[in-house]
Amino acid sequence: MFELFKAIGLGLVVILPLANPLTTVALFLGLAGDMNFQERNRQAMQASIYVFLIMMVAWYAGNAVLHTFGISIPGLRMAGGLIVAFIGFRMLFPAKPVGHSVEAEHKQDEIDATDANRESVNIAFVPLAMPSTAGPGTIAMIISSASTVKAGVDFPNWVVNVAPVLTFLSVAVILWISLRSSGAIMKLVGKGGIEAISRLMGFLLVCMGVQFVINGVLEVVRTFH
Repeated sequence: MFELFKAIGLGLVVILPLANPLTTVALFLGLAGDMNFQERNRQAMQASIYVFLIMMVAWYAGNAVLHTFGISIPGLRMAGGLIVAFIGFRMLFPAKPVGHSVEAEHKQDEIDATDANRESVNIAFVPLAMPSTAGPGTIAMIISSASTVKAGVDFPNWVVNVAPVLTFLSVAVILWISLRSSGAIMKLVGKGGIEAISRLMGFLLVCMGVQFVINGVLEVVRTFH
């Protein structure tokens, strides 16, 4: 049981800086400001479910995609590391305020165009679930982790089978709680606090991305040595 909690804890430490629910909260507040209470809760629940499903697909189908396109694990690690580092740099030095993205701007235009029937606009999948929470960096991280952990070297097989589902479920629950409590979080932390936390997460992501690239290069060197 200790191994299970350890695996879940490691998974959350790796995924949460990439998922960064606080930036999704800022985005949610910007897009769902005029929605009623029931609609906001519905969007929060749907976004959490979408995030869980995206992560599950990345974990279980990621290796099949790699084999189909002939992508090696070191190549994936280096590419994923570059993506993670790039996302980290964008969080450290944002060109736009936290919570803004091209997808968010397009969705805001859609909301403005359908102002008379706002409930028909769904923001749960785009941009809340993807790319805000389960973006390219998160997906690359999950696929890379799946290829490493599934060997069963670090943990027993039953932990490898159970921990990912519980980890992704935990991320989805954390996102759901964050979105449900978005107003209180914004009042408590404020925009400045969210930006500070986002920059700290960005620094961690840059470090993680560089380490992924180093690990990929070392694996290539060992392979051809």
